[in-house]
Amino acid sequence: MREIAPGVAVVSTTIANAYLVGDRASWVLVDACTPGNEGRIQRAAERRFGRGSLPAAILLTHGHFDHAGSAGPLSDAWGVRIYVHRRELPYLTGQAHYPPFDLSSPGFFTRIARFFPTGTVNLGTRAGALEAGQAIPGLPDWETIETPGHTPGHVAFFRRGDAVLLAGDAVTTMNLDSFWDTAARRKRVCRPPVPATLNWEDARRSVKLLASLRPSLIAAGHGVPMRDAADELSRLAGNFHGP
Repeated sequence: MREIAPGVAVVSTTIANAYLVGDRASWVLVDACTPGNEGRIQRAAERRFGRGSLPAAILLTHGHFDHAGSAGPLSDAWGVRIYVHRRELPYLTGQAHYPPFDLSSPGFFTRIARFFPTGTVNLGTRAGALEAGQAIPGLPDWETIETPGHTPGHVAFFRRGDAVLLAGDAVTTMNLDSFWDTAARRKRVCRPPVPATLNWEDARRSVKLLASLRPSLIAAGHGVPMRDAADELSRLAGNFHGP
């Protein structure tokens, strides 16, 4: 765990990132990584906020297993609700299933994606709907940005006061198509993970929307958070392409 902006700390795991946002008075968890990471996330939260401190909520950018995997056990341990966009709720309550990954494109992440589950966790009644334009539980200074494409109900979270962006998988900050870039965690603003992105036209529009925000910090689900990358994000938006 390390602080990347005032009131924002990243918890990095092998596959994905989670974020602790807020202070001892009020904080939330944004994304919950793969199943089995609840202990790591709880220990990080205790170090940051103190033993016995509880979040106001768990927020998910989307429902894929590498972002929602540990949300259920954490919800049970902390006794808090999980919030996700209403278009993601069916996938996290057993009512719908994400399509199979597209394994036809070249690239490192596509090659290893065949070993990942297409399905995700069932959060049941723990999960509730999060809507753009409404107050975010526990995050009064942030706003929900609808960024569909990677999944139908994907969202990002943006703090306009200092332009901090929690991007989920709308973009990544390393090139998942390259083994060497992934292994070295080389910083680069890139398109969302190829095999699991469902609608590339929506994904393009979402990247253009995020570029228009001119974020001072891009903290994504995959990769090392990047400062001063607004121009790089704009170039991605201007040259965006699918697989």
